[in-house]
Amino acid sequence: MAANWNLQEDISVDDPVMYELIRKEKERQRRGLEMIASENFASKSVLQALGSCLNNKYSEGLPGHRYYGGNEVIDEIERLCQKRALEAFNLKPEEWGVNVQPLSGSPANFAVYTALVEPHGRIMGLHLPDGGHLSHGFMTNQKRVSATSVFFESFPYKLDPKTGYINYDELDANSKLFLPKLIIAGISCYSRHLEYKRFRQIADDVGAYLLADMAHVSGLVAGGVAPSPFEYCDIVTTTTHKTLRGPRSGLIFYRKGVRRELKDGKKEMYDLEKKINDAVFPGLQGGPHNHQIAAVAVALKQAATPEFKEYQKQVVSNAKTMCDSLLGKGFHIVSGGTDNHLVLVDLRNKDLDGPRGEFILEEIGIAVNKNTCPGDKSALKPSGLRLGTPPLTSRNLKNDDIIKVVDFIDEAITLAQEANKDCGPLLKDFKAKLHTPEFKTKVDNLKERVGNFAISFPLPGFEDW
Repeated sequence: MAANWNLQEDISVDDPVMYELIRKEKERQRRGLEMIASENFASKSVLQALGSCLNNKYSEGLPGHRYYGGNEVIDEIERLCQKRALEAFNLKPEEWGVNVQPLSGSPANFAVYTALVEPHGRIMGLHLPDGGHLSHGFMTNQKRVSATSVFFESFPYKLDPKTGYINYDELDANSKLFLPKLIIAGISCYSRHLEYKRFRQIADDVGAYLLADMAHVSGLVAGGVAPSPFEYCDIVTTTTHKTLRGPRSGLIFYRKGVRRELKDGKKEMYDLEKKINDAVFPGLQGGPHNHQIAAVAVALKQAATPEFKEYQKQVVSNAKTMCDSLLGKGFHIVSGGTDNHLVLVDLRNKDLDGPRGEFILEEIGIAVNKNTCPGDKSALKPSGLRLGTPPLTSRNLKNDDIIKVVDFIDEAITLAQEANKDCGPLLKDFKAKLHTPEFKTKVDNLKERVGNFAISFPLPGFEDW
């Protein structure tokens, strides 16, 4: 009997083990409440493009300049994605270009550093414990944690621990001492709008490039509910799977034209396009993931619709409602509020830490992540929880529904406080306590109520999985 190299079976037949695991994850998402601020639910059409025949094609290079044949359709797809990326953020093609090939946000950032900052050149980004991202250059006195800090010299700016806001005056002073080649205006857990104009002034004073990493807020920017970084920045990077609701991928926007007027009357022109394109390929990547690029293009088309703008308004409204409800129940919120899609809860006034808060919520079907708060000494035992509203909003939860979610959170944290009494110092002791008969019944009851609440809301994607 001849071998069948062209398997056409459905995954449920070809690999029933994997099929059941995927269905299991689908059910977890359906019966749970996803509140991780960096997550979202992609639409069915985005997932269809992501799972298409475009996965089969190799296409190193840029449209019109490939190293493989058979890319005439791929060129059309990539150009369409570039066009939609500029349109989604109201950018003129003579003023901005975009590379749509980065595999995600961290590779996009590293490509920018590779293009513009020489080895061991200097960068400044928000300190990771204060809400920054690993790719912005995190290091400790014992280890260069991020590869960014291994290959480049990084010096962080921080929050004012009293207000929870970025200390721009300190950034200004330190930049004049450190003299960075590039300053990063970007966040991973910061609930306030960034002051791009102030960043621009600080960067200009030291002759630095200004990079905005808008990975978390790109959907809000496209929806017109958050300040746009494009007015003030030289380069803008983003992921596409957070508030933008696309697949897991990345984009790099770069300025064209005049950078600045020189004293002798001449004009210094931007030369970013070739440097950034070369850094992406062949510098750091091989062939782009064409199925991702197509899925990004679909998401960008959706981002240009009036419905998407209404969605983003609801994301922010839900976040503000969540913040107010948490404050009303005695939770401490870093910076005292939110302007965007997330809140950072400091659990120290509840005599709990982030790992314990994350665990009890996961036990009842609410997915969040532990997060450092200003003043924390360890990223392994942070004080806070990062809560986001984009995934819940994608499931059509409105303000009254968010209040109910906060009720679940408050009930779980109260249960955690009770379990933590007379509990050992280790997280494993806390977990063991929650699994005793005294607490397990309460946890299971709360999980059932969360699940019954969650399944009353639709889940974007494929309905038959």
